[in-house]
Amino acid sequence: MIAVLDDRNCQYRVSAGERVLIDLNDQLTVGDSVTFDKVYVVTGEAPKIGTPFVDGASVTAKVTRQDVKGPKLIVQKFKRRKNHRRRTGFRARFTEIQIESINA
Repeated sequence: MIAVLDDRNCQYRVSAGERVLIDLNDQLTVGDSVTFDKVYVVTGEAPKIGTPFVDGASVTAKVTRQDVKGPKLIVQKFKRRKNHRRRTGFRARFTEIQIESINA
């Protein structure tokens, strides 16, 4: 069974038992249980598509790691003939959750 859920205006395609990196949520700690009530699509024997959300559907997950750093992205700026060069890096921070069940 697969579901598409909404977490603070970011959509994630998840299935049971899967580990997902979501945007950092400082209010969660390791071991917390999280319920996502905003579910767009639930697949399975009888697929359900919401308008915009599926009534009564939810996804429960458990926080496995807090503050995971993503891959480093390099940002370069260059202006020709001006001797202007800037190079900086950026690493996004995530919270890792494990999907326990999809309730439809």
